[in-house]
Amino acid sequence: MHYPTEFNHIQGAGLVRITWDDGHVGDYPEAYLRGYCPCALCQGHGAQINFVSVPGAKLQEIRGVGNYAIEFRWQDGHSTGIYTYDYLRSLCPCSICQTLRSGSA
Repeated sequence: MHYPTEFNHIQGAGLVRITWDDGHVGDYPEAYLRGYCPCALCQGHGAQINFVSVPGAKLQEIRGVGNYAIEFRWQDGHSTGIYTYDYLRSLCPCSICQTLRSGSA
């Protein structure tokens, strides 16, 4: 399991930059994070992860949850998703991680 060493909300760019303990850096657009909210309301109770488009998603606050997760609070009032570190790392949208997920590496 990898742990984040830094979260940086770059508001002007509309993204969250996460630096991981292995040196990897991932830039997560706000709309991407909101769309992959892991809460039951957004994802249901199935095993498949779905993207739920939320136009104009704006991040308001980032809070730690224990030593294993992050909670994002959104301007639309949504804040029930608990993003575990494993889940965030699995969502990394960078080209390196996308290649690894597709098995092309």
